Amino acid sequence: MLDLVLNFLPFALTSSVTPGPNNVMVTASGANYGFRRTLPHMTGITVGFTVMVLAIGFGLGALFDRYPLVHEIMRWVGAIYILYLAWKIATARDVGEGAASGRPLTVLQAALFQWINPKGWVMAVGAVSTYTTVGGDALVEIPVIAAVFGAICFPSVALWAGFGVGLRQWLHSPRALAIFNVSMAALLAASLAPLLI
Repeated sequence: MLDLVLNFLPFALTSSVTPGPNNVMVTASGANYGFRRTLPHMTGITVGFTVMVLAIGFGLGALFDRYPLVHEIMRWVGAIYILYLAWKIATARDVGEGAASGRPLTVLQAALFQWINPKGWVMAVGAVSTYTTVGGDALVEIPVIAAVFGAICFPSVALWAGFGVGLRQWLHSPRALAIFNVSMAALLAASLAPLLI
């Protein structure tokens, strides 16, 4: 299994740390609410994505192959929800107000978001289909892949949340915050491009 870990690690690291809906959202959350209040969001991403990889590895992909309409509906519901989140980010208020009265995603909300996250689906399906061996022991390989993703996920989103926190010092003017939030919202909406192409 060490070979699997070493072969899979570069993919897991690269796919986890590159921009996508989760990373954009925790950057905005870090900037608007601070690192500590973003911890539940980061935890939910890590737990939700790890569970999703396990579920896909152990058969959910087969369900979608059999009933593609279910997958298509989930994709479009996810796209609508991502656009809603982009709108919420774009219209977020003053950093101080957000820190005092706003609410970042909870653990459960962030975990459930993974099921409609297009980048998450691509990562999970790509990992399971590429890094498991034909005729191999899925009961070992799938949990190893999920564990590697789980170990890398939290530090990756924490890095992005920390980046958002670091930006707070430049976001005290309403204009700077508005530009930042609209930019983050645009990036989040742009993450839907693979779905639309």
